[in-house]
Amino acid sequence: MAQKSDPNYKIIAENRRARFDYAIESDIEVGIVLTGSEVKSLRTGQSNIAESYANVEDGELWLINAYIAPYKQAGVFGHEERRKRKLLVSKKELSRLWQAIGREGMTLVPLVMYFNDRGIVKLKIGVAKGKKLADKRETSAKRDWNRQKQRLLKHG
Repeated sequence: MAQKSDPNYKIIAENRRARFDYAIESDIEVGIVLTGSEVKSLRTGQSNIAESYANVEDGELWLINAYIAPYKQAGVFGHEERRKRKLLVSKKELSRLWQAIGREGMTLVPLVMYFNDRGIVKLKIGVAKGKKLADKRETSAKRDWNRQKQRLLKHG
């Protein structure tokens, strides 16, 4: 609840498709290494994490294929839109994520990118397993049934 009332807390980008396409087992908040022009661009709210994913390479965690729009006022000091960005986690968490990826079908999916209460960019990553088509249908049917049930209870 404290996050909602805090004026600094602001969601930058959300991956709404992630919960539909993947069964999220756990999530973790990580830091992200950004350049100045990237932070300025994020403050204007121009980013997309829908097609991105996280991966462990050479003992480090990386965010791959995340889009952050170029910041026009930066000129020649701007940034590359879809560059690999380093994610900051503890060694203990990194080893836990590495083991999760090693298991069959597990992947690291970015769920939401936001400014925390101190105004620092954070990323919430989910350890997820891909859903089959039947699982997606089941999730959709369950959601529809809950909606219908609420209508019935509301109208008596």
